Formats: sequence, C-alpha cells, structure tokens
Amino acid sequence: MTTTVLRGAETVLTMDDTRRELRGCDILLKDGVIAQIGQDLPTPEGAEVVDVSGCIVTPGLVNTHHHLYQSLTRAVPGGQDALLFGWLRTLYPIWQQFTPDHMFTSAQVGLAELALSGCTLSSDHLYLYPNGSRLEDTIHAAAEVGLRFHPTRGAMSIGESDGGLPPDALVEREDAILEDCIRVIDAFHDPADGSMCRVGIAPCSPFSVSTDLMRNAATLARDKGVMLHTHLAENDEDIAYSLETFGCRPGAYAESLGWVGPDVWHAHCVKLDPSEIDLFASTGTGVAHCPCSNCRLGSGIAPLRAMRDAGVPVGLGVDGSASNDAGNLVAEARQAMLLQRVALGADAMSAREALEIATRGGADVLGRPDCGRIALGKRADIAVWDVSGVQSAGSWDRAALLLAGPTTVRDLFVEGRQVVRNRNLVTLDMAATLVRQRDMAEQLKERV
Repeated sequence: MTTTVLRGAETVLTMDDTRRELRGCDILLKDGVIAQIGQDLPTPEGAEVVDVSGCIVTPGLVNTHHHLYQSLTRAVPGGQDALLFGWLRTLYPIWQQFTPDHMFTSAQVGLAELALSGCTLSSDHLYLYPNGSRLEDTIHAAAEVGLRFHPTRGAMSIGESDGGLPPDALVEREDAILEDCIRVIDAFHDPADGSMCRVGIAPCSPFSVSTDLMRNAATLARDKGVMLHTHLAENDEDIAYSLETFGCRPGAYAESLGWVGPDVWHAHCVKLDPSEIDLFASTGTGVAHCPCSNCRLGSGIAPLRAMRDAGVPVGLGVDGSASNDAGNLVAEARQAMLLQRVALGADAMSAREALEIATRGGADVLGRPDCGRIALGKRADIAVWDVSGVQSAGSWDRAALLLAGPTTVRDLFVEGRQVVRNRNLVTLDMAATLVRQRDMAEQLKERV
C-alpha cells in the first residue's frame, strides 16, 4: 500500500462528527486509511509528499444515483425537451442497440467525469442488459478508473405488450433477474470496511416491474445482506401512475412491499408529501437527490430542506448523463443549494451544508460510514481543490467552495491511491477512451 503526506492544506473541511475546519493542516494517508491529521507531521520513510498549500481539502464526494451507460446518449434530439416518459420512449430504441463494449466504455467515461469533479465513491443503476451486456461490464470499468463503486443490478420486467413503458426487447423474465442478482452478488459484493465494490438490487421503477418482483427483490436483498434501490415519486406522472395502478401514493406502496429501512434508498423523491417524509425519517430510508436531472426533465424541486429537517438520510446523485446531461458532482451540490434558495429563500441552505450532503450525507445513504469524512481510521478518499485560480479569486471565504468554485479537483485520492493528479486522470488513457466513446456515439447516431 502507498503512504502519502498531504502537506500544508489551507483549510481541511473534515465533515467529521463535529464538522471541524482545520487550518494549515497535514494529512497522512497510509494503507488505505487516514492515519494522522495535524500540523507539521513527520514524513515516514518512503512516503510521497504532496504540497497542498493554497488548496482546500475535503472528503471525496459521493454519488448516490447514476446511469453510467447513458454517457453515450447525451443531448439526443427528440428527448431534449421531453418530460420523463416521453424522454424514455425516445431513448429506449437507442439503448436497445448497446453491447458490452458500449457499457464498459460509457462507464469509464462517466466515472472519469465524476472523478474530475471530486467523486471517490459512486453508485450506478444499470437496469437494461441488451445483447449480452452484464453488470460486471461496469464493475471492470470502475476497477480500471480506480473509484470506489456501488453498482446495482437493476431490471425491467413489464414491456409494452403488457402495458409497460419499455419495449419488450429490453425486459427480462423475473426468475432470470433474481438468478442473476444472486450471481453478481456472490461474485462481486464485498461487505467489508474499505470495500471497493458493493452490489445492490435495484428493480428500475414501480412502472417497469411487477409487485411480485419488488417484493421478492426485497426478500433476496435482506437474505444476502445487500442494499435496495429504485426510482420513486419522481414527477407528477409517477404519482398519477401509483394512484391509478396501486391505489396509493408511492411511499405507501414502497412500505407495503418492505421497501423502507436503512438498507433502502430511493432516487429523486421530488413529490414526497409530508407523511412520506415522516415515513422515510422514522425508518431511516435514504434518498438520492438529483437536482440537475429534476430541472432538466421539468420534474420539480424536491423537498430537500424538509427531508433534512425531518432527519431523512439524503445524498446527491448526478443521474444519467442523458437526463442531466453532465456528471459533475460538485456542480450538482451547488444546484441543490440554489434550488432550495429559489424555493424557500436565500438562507434555506448554506454552501457548507450542501457540501456535507455531497460527502458525508451520500456515504451514509450508501451504508458507508467508513467514507465521506476526514477522520482517523476512515478511508483515505480525499479531494484537493486549488483555490488559487481565477474561479476563487477575490473570495473572502474560499472554503465556501460551492459559492466561488472551482468545479474540478486538482488531485483525487481513493483508498490512498492517486486517481487525479494536477487535473488529469492518471489511471486511464483518456484520449484513447474519448476517441472510442465518440466513435460509438457516432455509430449509434447513424443508425437512428
């Protein structure tokens, strides 16, 4: 394992239990964990010393909801100005053409983009598997990029012929879905502290799978000791579908199926009402808040302030690139802050609280208290932000990163290993990867 000393940080925003902010501080990263924090730390023999003077140091950011494969379908005409259901109908026929190579390359690019925005831990929700694609296509990509990963084995089982939204070619048999969940959990899930890969189970949404699959997935997840994830209460169409099909709101539907608890997190939750917020708070059910996607699709402003005040665990998600159309997690945190101010006033959310949601908050949602904070014994997942440049010039409080930038990290460490150095990803040949991604996107475009 590597040993690294981060020397002389201007400010360390720890996000520890007391939310300390340390000035002129050093951090020792050893054997994948944070081994020492203080001023003028000795340099162990053989350690690399990284000068972080003029920089703000934070925990690595945590992304709690993504569809990495969608980085191949950004800004697709016909879907740019659509609401959720119309947008999906435009994109499904394109995604139907994907192969394992598409899944692998798009995951590499999506994770690289996240890394450059300060993300060290990302979940992913892969719910379609055309042409032999498998969840491990993304797992192998994450291993190459070097990010900590929480992939979820998603699924769709109700196609158009049965009244569902997706084309029949993109749905699977429910017994086959559960069998493959078992396969990938047994092969790739590591529950240990410091794990680089944990696997979850994630039927896509209440309008694309059956009640039986939702219930059976919850039973299987608890038998295997893994987490559950799905989309919930994303927009008005979602609420109308739940009321018409199930006779209740999404929160009550989730509760009836066992889809609440600290091992569950739901994406979006834009339309949660007060009773559903209370349900999530009392059960410890997590939420992945995706403000840019919610704006892009016109879904609305999620009640983030109300959820936080009630005690609902909340993290941030960039959502799929096709509905964002970017994957910058620090920009997502800024958007979360701004939307609460638009809805509730300028004092509704501070820059530091939004950054807390993006770090410690997201780690807690994913069941990773070993991540998301800078404290002794926690994982050495660290983002270094250079505040000496033009974006921060003139800032009186440079630790208020979300107010004055920057939006790209100078350096990024995951498990103590450097992934970004001087604003460049060092684990991939990015030029070659981007050429491959562009070629794939052009070929897909030609087929439409």
